[in-house]
Amino acid sequence: METGKHENKNGPQNDGRWSWMETTSAPGPIIHEEHRPAPKICDTILDHIGNTPLVRINKIGKEEGVQCEILVKCEYFNAGGSVKDRIGKRMIEAAETAGLLKPGCTIIEPTSGNTGIGLALAAAVKGYKIIITMPEKMSQEKVDVLKALNAQIYRTPTEAAWDSPDSHISLAQELNKKIPQSIILDQYTNPYNPIAHYDHTAEEILQQCDGKVDVLVIGAGTGGTITGIARKVKERCPECKVVGVDPVGSILANCEGEEVAPYLVEGIGYDFVPQTCDRDIVDSWIKTTDKVSFLMSRRLIRSEGLLCGGSSGAAMWAAIQVAKTLDKTKRVVVILPDSVRNYMTKFLSDSWMRENGFLDDKESESKKKIYWEKTARDLGVTRKVPVVSDNGKVKDIVRAVKEEDVQKVAIVNEDGVFVGSVDVKDVMNKLVIGVLRVDSSLEGIIEKYEKYRKNPYKDFDLDTPLEQIATYLEHSNEVIITEINEKGEIYPNILVKRCDLLEFLGSI
Repeated sequence: METGKHENKNGPQNDGRWSWMETTSAPGPIIHEEHRPAPKICDTILDHIGNTPLVRINKIGKEEGVQCEILVKCEYFNAGGSVKDRIGKRMIEAAETAGLLKPGCTIIEPTSGNTGIGLALAAAVKGYKIIITMPEKMSQEKVDVLKALNAQIYRTPTEAAWDSPDSHISLAQELNKKIPQSIILDQYTNPYNPIAHYDHTAEEILQQCDGKVDVLVIGAGTGGTITGIARKVKERCPECKVVGVDPVGSILANCEGEEVAPYLVEGIGYDFVPQTCDRDIVDSWIKTTDKVSFLMSRRLIRSEGLLCGGSSGAAMWAAIQVAKTLDKTKRVVVILPDSVRNYMTKFLSDSWMRENGFLDDKESESKKKIYWEKTARDLGVTRKVPVVSDNGKVKDIVRAVKEEDVQKVAIVNEDGVFVGSVDVKDVMNKLVIGVLRVDSSLEGIIEKYEKYRKNPYKDFDLDTPLEQIATYLEHSNEVIITEINEKGEIYPNILVKRCDLLEFLGSI
C-alpha cells in the first residue's frame, strides 16, 4: 500500500488526539500517513496490508430478527491473516524512520500471537531477527506460522498475571536486557498501534460507508484497534456509538465486581488496561462468554462463508445484541480481527468444543462411540502420578521425572491434597533460556487445580467416561486421574497416557 507522510511538529506528547496516554514509547515525533488505494502490483507482500473488504451480513441478521444493516470488516484478508498486520508493519517502519531499528537488530515482542505474526511477516521481508513471547493458551497454529516465518518462540504460563515475573511481558523484558541490539516495539504502549487504525482502518470504513456509520462494534485487547478507529470515525460521525467487546474474565470493560478469570477466546481482553486503550472513547461495553463467541464464529463460517476466528464471534454476538435495538435506518459496522486458520484444532474442532463443554449434548449425540459407556477404571492403568510438594524446587521436578517418561507432575500441599500440576516441557523450556534455575521455587509454573476443575471436561476421576478422556487426549499426551476422600479432599491417583487408551481400544 502506498502512503504519503506528514509530521506532527509538536511531538507525540502534545498531539491532542493521543493525550490520554500518560507516557509514550513513540520513536520520535508522531508521523501520520495519508490513506491511499492499494497498488495494482505490490512491491512486497507488505503492500497487501490494509484495504480489506466490508461485507454485508445476510442470513444471521434475518434469523435473529434484526432490522438494521450489519457490515463486517474482514481483517483476515490482510497479508498475515489478521488486523494486527497493520500495526506490525507500522511500528517497524516508525522505528526505522526514527533510527531505532537498523540492520542487525533483533525485534522482541510479547503477544497473543497475531501481532507476532504481523511483526514476523514484516521482519521476514525486511531481514530482521525476531523473538516472540506468548502464553501457552495460544493456538499451535499461531506457533507453526511464527516458526515458518523464522521467529524464535518462548511460551509462558497462561495463568501468569501481566506483571508476574513469569508473564510473556516480563519474559520479553528480561530477554531485551540480555540480547544486544534488541528492541521491544511494545504494542501495549506504542502510539502507532492506535494510529495505524486512525490513519487507515477507520479511513477505509468511512470511505466504504460513504461517511454513514451509526454503530461500531469492536473487540478490545491492547485497545489500539477500537481506540484508533473510534477516534477517527467520531471526528467525522459525531453521533456514532462505539461498543466495546470484552470477554468475561477480563477487566477492560471496568465492570463493578469483575474479577480476573481464565477464558479461551484469544486476542481480546486483559488483566490490565494497556496505555493504548482509551476507554473514554467507548460509549458502552458488552461482555461475552467463550461459548457464545465460538458458536457464533462457527455460525459465521457456516451461514455467511466468513472464515473468521473466535474473537470475531464475540464481536458478532455483541453486534447482534445491539442491532436488535435498532431500526432499519441504522448501520452497524463490526470488526472481524482474524481468520479461522489459527484455530483449526480449537473451536473448529467438534471434539475440542465438546471437551470444553461448548457443544450441547444433542449436537454430539450422533457422534457417540462404542466405548462411551466405559470409564477410566476400565483402562486398568496402575501407573502412579509423580508427586512434588508445592514448597519444593525445580530440581524436585527434575528428580521426579528422572525415572519416568512423563510430561506432567502432580503438585500437592503438606497434607498431600492435589493443588495443581506442572508441565515438564514448560520447565525444560524455562531452564534452557535461563528464566528458571534448578533451585527456583515452583511459584508461577503450577497450573492450579482450582482453575481448571470448574471445567467438567478437565476434572477426571476413575468414573469419568472414556469419551471425555479420549477427547482430552486428542490435545494432550497425558491426563491426571484424581480420587476424593470422605472429607471431599482431592488426591492425585494415576497418570493415563494416550498410549494407554490406544492399547485399550485395540483390545475391544
